[in-house]
Amino acid sequence: MRKLITSILAATTVLLSAGFAHAIDGTLTLYTSQPNDDAQKTIDAFKEKYPDVDISFVRDGTTKIMAKLRAELQAGATPADVLLIADSVTMESLAADDLLMAHEGADISAYASGIHDEEKMWFATKLITTGIVYNTAAPVTPKSWNDLLGEAAKGQVAMPSPLTSGAALIHTATLINNLDAGWGYYENLAANGAQASGGNGGVLKAVAGGEKLYGMVVDFLPIREKAKGAPVDFVFPEEGVSAISEPAAILAGTKNPEAAKAFIDFLVSKEGQELAASQGYMPAHPDVAAPEGFPALNDIKIMSFDAAAALNSAESDKAKFAEIFSQ
Repeated sequence: MRKLITSILAATTVLLSAGFAHAIDGTLTLYTSQPNDDAQKTIDAFKEKYPDVDISFVRDGTTKIMAKLRAELQAGATPADVLLIADSVTMESLAADDLLMAHEGADISAYASGIHDEEKMWFATKLITTGIVYNTAAPVTPKSWNDLLGEAAKGQVAMPSPLTSGAALIHTATLINNLDAGWGYYENLAANGAQASGGNGGVLKAVAGGEKLYGMVVDFLPIREKAKGAPVDFVFPEEGVSAISEPAAILAGTKNPEAAKAFIDFLVSKEGQELAASQGYMPAHPDVAAPEGFPALNDIKIMSFDAAAALNSAESDKAKFAEIFSQ
């Protein structure tokens, strides 16, 4: 009897120990470029599933948040455990410097190949495309990227600069590698009086205010503003669109890898993707419906993009763009 009781107690201890070993708790710090409201909603939804995780976030634009992160790492340590930022090129730079931790157990079987990093260093959380916004007073409704080179668009095109916008840098790399004209397309845009400066918000403001009639811009901005009554509409050009994926990743130095993995798992789960859709973004998950105002994911032609190649050409692409637009 004594031996039986001892065996039962030992087995119970093992089971309890295993349970505690897999408990998701502790603290977690997110560095993100998401808007504050979206970041807070993301954290609130995660905490509903993992109430024992005390998660906080630091928010800024991707360029600034990366400068902060790298300065902290250079100084010896960062409080950041997970990242959720604008673009995969930045993630590739972190992976190249061995600053990310792979999450090999992440279930991404529902997703199309190529959406997430093949080595599971970073994971797409949504698809934000760049297409054409136009003022509803414009004389021509654009259907193609080449429509921005026409007479109606002469001096009437605004676009973000890849010198200041990560999404614009990816958009530039995508177009030059997918359009037959390559850099010639941007040379023709410059010759037609296109204006390149700042970020996507400035483009939307210029087009909605009538200062410009056309613009290159990320999809959710004009789609949201159109729903509010702004005189704008958005086009997914027939040649296709570029896309950023707002990837998430785990920092190699995280002190809470289990909670960090749980956060990634939540973001790529169907529930996490439904949250992204409810915030007005195109979900990356194929089984989650697009928000109102968006076409179905299968109806959007997304141009090919190689994040690693774009990282290698980023500085030369910026220099070439600056040369064309005299920046």
